[in-house]
Amino acid sequence: MKQNNMLAMILAGGRGSRLHELTNKVAKPAVSYGGKYRIIDFPLSNCANSGIDNVGVLTQYESILLNSYVAAGRRWGLDAQNSGVYVLPPREKADADLDVYRGTADAISQNIDFVDMFAPEYVLILSGDHIYKMNYDKMLDYHKETGADATIAVIEVPMKEASRFGIMNVDEHDQVYEFEEKPKHPKSDLASMGIYIFTWSKLKEYLMLLADMKNQDSNHDFGKDIIPTMLNDGRKLYAYKFKGYWKDVGTIDSLWEANMDLINNKNELDLNDDSWKIYTEDTTALPQYVGPTAEIERAFINQGCVINGKVKNSVLFTGAKVGEGAQIIDSVLMPGVEVEEGAVVTRALVADGVKIGKNAVVGSADSEHIELVSKRVKGDE
Repeated sequence: MKQNNMLAMILAGGRGSRLHELTNKVAKPAVSYGGKYRIIDFPLSNCANSGIDNVGVLTQYESILLNSYVAAGRRWGLDAQNSGVYVLPPREKADADLDVYRGTADAISQNIDFVDMFAPEYVLILSGDHIYKMNYDKMLDYHKETGADATIAVIEVPMKEASRFGIMNVDEHDQVYEFEEKPKHPKSDLASMGIYIFTWSKLKEYLMLLADMKNQDSNHDFGKDIIPTMLNDGRKLYAYKFKGYWKDVGTIDSLWEANMDLINNKNELDLNDDSWKIYTEDTTALPQYVGPTAEIERAFINQGCVINGKVKNSVLFTGAKVGEGAQIIDSVLMPGVEVEEGAVVTRALVADGVKIGKNAVVGSADSEHIELVSKRVKGDE
């Protein structure tokens, strides 16, 4: 299963501005998910489970926490001999304007020397901010079988939502003949997942010989520049159709939905699957405590939680506390949240460490969107 001829590069420098205060101090891939995980755990675990030994993680925005977190490759079994996770911030350059990653392709361009150090035949490019389980080994087999220069993972989306994505139009053999970035009138429902396998010699040619790095008119982006240029040049690009759970948690509503999916017994993600484990930081919290006045119905409750109130259809992260008479309904409490006695939280996502005071009311069952609670809510004194 080992694919030592493929290097993975995870693009983890995004700000995630649509997550508002959740990403004020941490990069989007470091945001908490599912009780005890971080979003970055998913692509890293997928790499480890797919037999990929070496992974570069390209960080940029608010990267201190993320850098220290991913540097501990032992969490994903990537600390053995001849394997590792490498943190790759933007290079320092004389021109201050180039002291950042200007786009997804530029992030790889700035690290060509790093990639060449491993002399890979193939390079796997991943987004660091999606939640899914995927065997990249099978995708590589498909890439080889088709003789592709580039393989793009795609997932079927409802046609009414297709205009939100980069859409791949393919022939009967799944060879891509056209790429449309967020088309107003999509011709296909095959959305790019931001997961690519390139034959490295071909990708390097487009990054260097076509001078994408120095092209002032370029967006320095795989979807907007590299892939369309390869198509125009007649290169062989194939769509790899992914079947399974995949979630772009780019908004508060979608992050809430992804957490709530965990308490659906038909959820395809299945974090209890021993054959494809999602590895994360091992916390030292005590087991959860359910008090004599607690009522729990259909909930995902992690270690360290103390429950003395009512929890219904909700997800509680490590160390969350629910006081006597408090009600948590259709909500997500992130690590260390404390809800005091009598408070009611409905259709809300409560950020790390927030305290909700006695008898306070947060959120509404009738609200169209999920309420983000990122600051202390005062209650009765």
